[in-house]
Amino acid sequence: MRSRPSRAVEAQEAVKEIILGRGLAAGDPLPTESELMEELGISRNSVREALKALQAVGIVDIRHGFGMFVGRMSLAGLVDELTFHSRITLQDGRSHIAHLVEIREMLETGLVQKLIDLGSDADLSAAAEAMARMEEEAERGGVSPEIDRLFHDVLYRPLGNPLVSQLLGAFWDVYHQLRDQIGAPDETPADVARRHRDIYAAVTAGDKSAAIAAVHAHFEGVRNRVARLGSVG
Repeated sequence: MRSRPSRAVEAQEAVKEIILGRGLAAGDPLPTESELMEELGISRNSVREALKALQAVGIVDIRHGFGMFVGRMSLAGLVDELTFHSRITLQDGRSHIAHLVEIREMLETGLVQKLIDLGSDADLSAAAEAMARMEEEAERGGVSPEIDRLFHDVLYRPLGNPLVSQLLGAFWDVYHQLRDQIGAPDETPADVARRHRDIYAAVTAGDKSAAIAAVHAHFEGVRNRVARLGSVG
């Protein structure tokens, strides 16, 4: 026999229905706690428990002193969970990091092809600027994680899909939080810059085969480092 959902769980669903039913968007104000208590007919504790749960997944944004608002989508919870489980698997010789790298590599392989399909409609000026900055850093002896992340972010921006940036950012955040376990890159800064340049050049040339090969080459160093982690375990 299925158990009845708790009042807090029912309240969570009711708040979601309020957001959807009223056509509210990210940043729009929500009813106050008291208004929700009256409208939903439940206790303050149940309302607060529901709001905290919705805040944890980014559906509700509670700003103390200002009120409650519809949250803006965030993958922070996903990042924390993936990072934690990746650390667990590192302890017994299995690595979720390898799976994450594989997924991101497949994602970017598809993205470069879609980017090429845009042709002249794709404004790659921001990617060109990021590429130039990366090469300047490489000449000075190091490529910063920030410019590496920026390049991938702005490269796919012409696709007009905000989820792409968020997903790539989530993968990056997990990888960055595990950087101490993964270790330093094997490639020289010049090699790192060159691999990114190869991706950019293939995209601007409209060469899908070269773009796919460049993406695979870009991730080769990461795959090798992660593979060594598994062999050590």
